[in-house]
Amino acid sequence: MRAIFGAFLLGYLPLLAQGPPPVAGPATKAAPTPAPAATTSAQPPQVLSTDIGFSYSLPSDWEFVALPPAPNVFVPYPGAVEAKKGDACVEVVFTAKHGTPASVVVVMALPFACYGQTMTPGDLANFDAGASEGLKQAFDVADPVEGNYTLGSHAVWIERAKGTPKGHTDKPFIFETVCTVLAKGAVCWLTMAADSASLRAFETAPVTLDGEISPELVPSRAFLHDSK
Repeated sequence: MRAIFGAFLLGYLPLLAQGPPPVAGPATKAAPTPAPAATTSAQPPQVLSTDIGFSYSLPSDWEFVALPPAPNVFVPYPGAVEAKKGDACVEVVFTAKHGTPASVVVVMALPFACYGQTMTPGDLANFDAGASEGLKQAFDVADPVEGNYTLGSHAVWIERAKGTPKGHTDKPFIFETVCTVLAKGAVCWLTMAADSASLRAFETAPVTLDGEISPELVPSRAFLHDSK
């Protein structure tokens, strides 16, 4: 799961945060067909996962982003394809963006039924290790801070850090990762916030965990190292 987070953050969050590509002049030769890109949708910026047991809703001015369709791959012997297992079970269940430069929110889930084993709150601090290493390949990351708190009966782990794209110190972001373990899976919320308003929207969005409703994902006490 850590490796998946790292690869995703390195390759996907920076891509979503970019503005639209510049308009090119007349082409002198045909360019290769680009891979399908994620696109915005009229769908509300919220996610309800009954399989894992959580919901999360951003303000209405955020844009839901539909992931590009998976490529069609011809499999001559479908019966020989192994079922997903381990880190391959991690799912991107929600993506949204806001503003220019874009702030991005991604929610990822790991269903235990697919993963083959459960996790405990003691595993939370390990979730983001791969993500941190992945970010450092594309960003200059500084001042990481960790915290622990509870939402209802659920232990939550959080990390926040500052970062700028390498070679572009004029474009600062705040990276924040929030993870918890539910009855049927583990869930992590990740944001790359371009401004304090976007970070606050990410943190104050309401969330439901295994039927327990919380008015905000990240309470003000999150970095006090006090889960009471």
